Amino acid sequence: MRGEASLNNIYTLDGKVPLLRSVPFGLQHVLAMFVANIAPIMIVAGVCGLSPQDTASLIQTAMIVAGVGTLVQLFAVWKIGARLPLVMGVSFTFVSIFCFVGPKWGFGAVLGAAIVGGIIEGLLGFFAKYWRGLISPIVAACVVTGIGFSLLPVGANSFAGGFGAKDFGSLQNWLLGSFTLVSCIGFNIFAKGNLKPLSVLFGLVAGYILALFMGKVDLSLVASAGFLSLPHFLPFEPEFNLSAIVSVTMIFLVSATETIGDTSAMTSTVLKREASDREISGSLACDGFVSSLSALFGCLPITSFSQNIGLLAMTRVVNRYTIATGAAIMILAGIFPVIGALLASLPEAVLGGCTIMMFGNIVISGLMMIGSCGYSQRNIVIAALSLSVGLGFTQAPQMFSIFPDIVRTVFAENCVATVFLVAVVMNLIMPQEGEVKARLPLK
Repeated sequence: MRGEASLNNIYTLDGKVPLLRSVPFGLQHVLAMFVANIAPIMIVAGVCGLSPQDTASLIQTAMIVAGVGTLVQLFAVWKIGARLPLVMGVSFTFVSIFCFVGPKWGFGAVLGAAIVGGIIEGLLGFFAKYWRGLISPIVAACVVTGIGFSLLPVGANSFAGGFGAKDFGSLQNWLLGSFTLVSCIGFNIFAKGNLKPLSVLFGLVAGYILALFMGKVDLSLVASAGFLSLPHFLPFEPEFNLSAIVSVTMIFLVSATETIGDTSAMTSTVLKREASDREISGSLACDGFVSSLSALFGCLPITSFSQNIGLLAMTRVVNRYTIATGAAIMILAGIFPVIGALLASLPEAVLGGCTIMMFGNIVISGLMMIGSCGYSQRNIVIAALSLSVGLGFTQAPQMFSIFPDIVRTVFAENCVATVFLVAVVMNLIMPQEGEVKARLPLK
């Protein structure tokens, strides 16, 4: 009975769970975000002309920084950290702006802008209670919904083999993705009790085994990986270019909105309550200051990972000690390259088979948040316009061609930024008077 009670603590924030029983649940989170954590590094390093050796070193650093950031969110350092199960990783939100800044001013300008922008976001986080009113519940709900929709193409691309893959959309990738998805669903249906939350891990393992038999797993990185590697402080000299700093700081504000949305989505859908000012403030401070720390080690900014919010929503496993095992695995994956190389060998199609369902969970979470705000005429207008403009306009990015480069960089293909801007503006200008308070039933 005592062991059973301990395992049941995976559904509570602070209950103690035996280490060996925690590891599988933590590993799920690592596998869910691993590829997405290193992909931004590979993209930005490529456009900035970094060597393969530098790129490999930054990938290892990315895993360590993600693990450290996750631990800070879980347990907090002073006022930095939300004390919530928010899994951190290198943010895709910054990829487009860094692909603009890097080739124009160099990778040093990327890091300098990230250092300054992170400090600004961190300081804003400390004062979140004074400006959080701009991010009303309906604004946060729209942003969460936008995040979910923005991730669906990511899941679909993974399912088909990964963006730019030579065998994109091949029969083999369809089989791998479908088999993984069916394995997840089947395990969720037939598993009993506390085993149900392991459906994603089961699907990933089952898909990986099938991929091995199909010859789709590349183990060459595992064979060539070294034994031990530590990150280097200031491997590149930061450059503080004002134009780069202004551009990147704007994206930090967008990232802050995503973090507010992720934090709100997690507390609303899993903990069944609103996020407190302390939690919002701590999560933003962690986003900002750890991003600056990351840049000092040559890495890109980090933020909360929406796909892991989807995993939390699906499994309901919120225990911070359990999630901490995942953070420890990330740190080990960075220190011992062979672990990272083994995790990196997971085929994209296998990952896509799981993430496509997880990302759908985020969309549903956002829609549930909109419903919890009430279907007043005011909320309907804000949600309808922000989502239609945010999702619609970014499907035709060429319509932004009349605007300056910085506007196109921030809004043309970033639906979350556009949803956020429209939702905030509409929330400010839509009158409160005459608002229908009753919640209208959905038909």
